Amino acid sequence: MSISSRFAVGIHILSLIEFNKDGVSSSEYLAGSVNTNPALIRRILGMLKKAGLIEVRPGIAGSKLARSLSDITLLDVYKAVDVVQDNELFSVHDNPNPKCIVGKNIQDTIIPILSTAQLALEKVLGNVTIEDVVKDIVEKEERHS
Repeated sequence: MSISSRFAVGIHILSLIEFNKDGVSSSEYLAGSVNTNPALIRRILGMLKKAGLIEVRPGIAGSKLARSLSDITLLDVYKAVDVVQDNELFSVHDNPNPKCIVGKNIQDTIIPILSTAQLALEKVLGNVTIEDVVKDIVEKEERHS
């Protein structure tokens, strides 16, 4: 089981909007790069708009970044696209057997560890911006050409 791909697609969309800033970043255009259908892209665009990361105008094709690249972190994208339900990256199974030594203690043992892991992930994502992603893509492209 993996984290929803909406997160990676959200990063892809924001990066592509920057690369195409002089063009029209319609859902069809974005879907072509992501290699998915435009309906999925529109759903994610709606989430990014609601979070204040992009601007979309009804009846006018295309999306624009609502903030500068350096002001959009991967944590912003992560939160915008609802990667995890109820802000819980890790879920713990319900109702372990209270008569078992492990069942009785497992939740109290692993929940603090899992919470610390989620905080660490969020800290890393908060320290990386879309600008960092775009710069890395440019560097990789320059090495391959």
